[in-house]
Amino acid sequence: MTSRIQAEPRQVMAQPDDDHLAAAAADSILGANPFVGINRRDLRQATGAWLGALLREPAEVARVAGSAGKELALVAAGRSCIAPLAGDRRFADPAFSEHPGYRRLMQAYLVGSSAARELVDRADLGPLVKRRAAFAVQLLTEAAAPTNLLPGNPAALKRAFDTAGMSLVRGGRNRVHDIRHNRGMPAQVDPRPFKVGESLAVSPGAVVHRDEVFELIQYAPTLPRVRSRAVLVVPPQVNKFYFADLAPGRSFFEHSIAAGQQVFTISWRNPTAAQRDWGLGTYVEACKRAIGVVCDITGVPDCNLVGFCAGGMTMATLLGHLAAGGDERVHSATFAVTVLDLDTPSTLGMFVSDQAVASAAMASRRRGVLEGSELAQVFAWMRPNDLVWNYWVNNYLLGKNPPGFDILFWNNDTTRLPATFHSEMLDVLTSNALMLPGKLEVLGTPIDLRRPSLDTYVVAGITDHITPWKGCFATTSLLGERAQFVLTSSGHIQSLVNPPGNPKSHFFADGPMGEGPDQWLAGATQQKGSWWDHWLTWIGARSGPMHRAPAALGNQDHPPLMAAPGRYVHQL
Repeated sequence: MTSRIQAEPRQVMAQPDDDHLAAAAADSILGANPFVGINRRDLRQATGAWLGALLREPAEVARVAGSAGKELALVAAGRSCIAPLAGDRRFADPAFSEHPGYRRLMQAYLVGSSAARELVDRADLGPLVKRRAAFAVQLLTEAAAPTNLLPGNPAALKRAFDTAGMSLVRGGRNRVHDIRHNRGMPAQVDPRPFKVGESLAVSPGAVVHRDEVFELIQYAPTLPRVRSRAVLVVPPQVNKFYFADLAPGRSFFEHSIAAGQQVFTISWRNPTAAQRDWGLGTYVEACKRAIGVVCDITGVPDCNLVGFCAGGMTMATLLGHLAAGGDERVHSATFAVTVLDLDTPSTLGMFVSDQAVASAAMASRRRGVLEGSELAQVFAWMRPNDLVWNYWVNNYLLGKNPPGFDILFWNNDTTRLPATFHSEMLDVLTSNALMLPGKLEVLGTPIDLRRPSLDTYVVAGITDHITPWKGCFATTSLLGERAQFVLTSSGHIQSLVNPPGNPKSHFFADGPMGEGPDQWLAGATQQKGSWWDHWLTWIGARSGPMHRAPAALGNQDHPPLMAAPGRYVHQL
């Protein structure tokens, strides 16, 4: 792959000018990508239904059009007070407030997009169809923003003048590069500052087990004494594990180890079509093998599990399977941004239909895998302002490199899912099988999440559009009654990558359990800082006594095979 030819210096991390671009994208990325793509047929049908509803309600259309017309007259006269929403940085350039022409252009756009959204809100449509129509309108209105074109973007015009046109030359090169190497989408990250095992995923450790499905990594202790009961992390299959081990100071693993925890993680193999028959049972059986190795190395009969995102769904299935067989090797379970009740309304739920599910399953069966790279690009359009047009402006109109941001690099380091596993997860999604005792059977046992009885810690993000926090809260009603719920102030991935030290970070905890999510939040206490430290206190009480740290990693039966982060994390 050719690299971008740029005159600007390389970046190690996002620079101050890039902070908003990187932060907005990081709070919008999918992380554990969903299993169903956007079905264009459903989108077209919803748009057609909306237009049909407008034809049936001419008076309502006239009312909205009349209101918009009056506001446009005020815009033309320079007397309109309409302004962008707080946080909409598309119009942050002073020209949009100081230059009469640009101010009118911005306000006319805001009037038109607001009227389109209002017409969706007022249409007589079912809830699901209305949400799909609203999404279609969002795509159109955000694409139509004047800032997406050079004449309508004063910041880009100024930069072109200041650089004697070189910003446009660099933007053209970026565009050609993305057409050739990024399927025509604007790149979200400059990958050059990052290399897994050198700048990311650098916590010291070793692979102590490898089979065809996963590697098990044991991390080296940094304290002379550690907790006796280990933590085993189950990451999502659709992303690589190192979002939990980003750069030093931003690593969940590093922070946990520094508190005396013994940390192990699964690193899933990136499957190809040759592994098309791997299913949910394959991954549950792999987790059982990992637990066995952890317990053998630590000499403790059980361990604590942590499941991130879709890995939490695998972990829940594992717990149901172990409970069915009377296996008590799991002492506690932590679910991070994981929804088990899949009837919970979410942004992604609007795309679940029989047609969409059948199309997604057929595509992965034909190829043998679900390609994460293609799905990630499709779903960038779910957050077009943050994940498409911001980069369109930055890369092409301003001629800048995309920011060098570790989370975005990780998000673009995509993986695949085996066709069988993908199909089974679609069945779980459409039938809500995890909530129906006995509906799902794995490794010959019916899964009933009422059977496990253990302490659980559930963390969610209040602005998470992938796994809505109220859906995560519903997990507390499963797996026994000893649940702790924590609600962070961030979105999906930013909730996980939440190192201490950010003065803006806070979370809610200690609300009344056994009631609904709103009642919990009303009674919860807001606390400053990161949930990581709150969790470390919780998990520390469930990790056994302190004892001397092991002098070496692994043991005689499971010797170190190679240094962390291992081999599988590098598979393309």
